[in-house]
Amino acid sequence: MSGTRQLVVLRHAKSAWPEGVPDHDRPLNRRGLRDAPAAGRWLAEAGIRPDLVLCSTARRTRRTWELAAAELPAPVPVRHEPRLYGAPEDELLALVRETPAGVRTLLLVGHNPGAQELVLRLAGEAAGTTLTRAATKFPTSATAVLTWSGPWSVLRPGCALLADFAVPRGRPEDRP
Repeated sequence: MSGTRQLVVLRHAKSAWPEGVPDHDRPLNRRGLRDAPAAGRWLAEAGIRPDLVLCSTARRTRRTWELAAAELPAPVPVRHEPRLYGAPEDELLALVRETPAGVRTLLLVGHNPGAQELVLRLAGEAAGTTLTRAATKFPTSATAVLTWSGPWSVLRPGCALLADFAVPRGRPEDRP
């Protein structure tokens, strides 16, 4: 199956570093709790409607998606994928290539440096300054939108357009 596809890569929101808590179990901090819903609002305002979400099993990624998803107009199927946790870009690309053919928009919630490296590797071109911005810094809550034509299974480096890049931030009054 071919046609236009959209891969949305969302880096988890800002996390806390509590003493004695394993990395996988780190929660979001106050800013993360504020910014994750802003990422969801940005997705909704941009008209992005994922058909499927692949989310790392880390506590901070699961919470990021939970808060972002609450801002969308309809629920989205989510698969919590252990292979996303700490994965380098080549492993992320392999996971994306496994996406079912019927999925047009896939949203991946993951970690750096893999998230940024995946976006930069796939982007053959970019709208405006989005590639420079994504290459310079891919902070927490950063959201990249890549588009291309063709099946997921043959997605390769340099074949996508980096159509958008945003770093949604919550308002101070949104603080928990």
